[in-house]
Amino acid sequence: MHHVNTVRKAALAVAALSAALAVTACQSSDSASGTGGSSPTPSASASAPSSPTPASSAPSSAPSAPPATASPASHSSSGSGSGSGGGSGTAVKTCAATALDVTAHQAANRPVGTGTGAAVFEFTNTSKQTCVLQGHPTVAGAGNGSPQHNAPLKVTPTGTATQVKLAPGGKAWLKLTFVQVQGEADGYCKSGATPTTYPTMVIGLPGAGSHQVALDDGVFAECDNTVTATAVSGAALS
Repeated sequence: MHHVNTVRKAALAVAALSAALAVTACQSSDSASGTGGSSPTPSASASAPSSPTPASSAPSSAPSAPPATASPASHSSSGSGSGSGGGSGTAVKTCAATALDVTAHQAANRPVGTGTGAAVFEFTNTSKQTCVLQGHPTVAGAGNGSPQHNAPLKVTPTGTATQVKLAPGGKAWLKLTFVQVQGEADGYCKSGATPTTYPTMVIGLPGAGSHQVALDDGVFAECDNTVTATAVSGAALS
């Protein structure tokens, strides 16, 4: 009897052990099939190549743009002195000799005597452009039609030379005062020199050429070949 119980217990133990082994094997099989049977899902970062961004396709350092260069300013010349061509920004030029008509008459205010004493020269701009005159004149006595054959007079300048702007048709003046001839008829010079007469005077102004001019009445009569000259003026002289 005791032997039967022992066998029964042994059979029960074997059965329990077999059951335990079966459960363990089942669990091991399930575990293996859970881990090995299903392939692991690859991560998105591993399976899908990342799309290149625009930044990655561009060079790492873009060439810098060249610095902006300022265009040279156009320069416009401004009028010199009193003359600017009507606000156009173009400098007014000195009157050309061909742009001037010059006449002369005896001055109302002149030294006492029988000679010319003093004469006023009038310059008229006959061109269609504004121009300027400035300065004291050169003076020489000459015969009619021969300005190149002349006798230069010694000029003593008086007054300040300022720029005079002449519009078309505009006028400017200067005055010459001679050493006056004294007496009657041919007269005489206080210095003892012989009076000199000239049919014309050759008047030159800086940059404006030379002009042979006759008096509107008579001839130029003077002593000592010297003359006092004003600068060209925009105001009429007498």
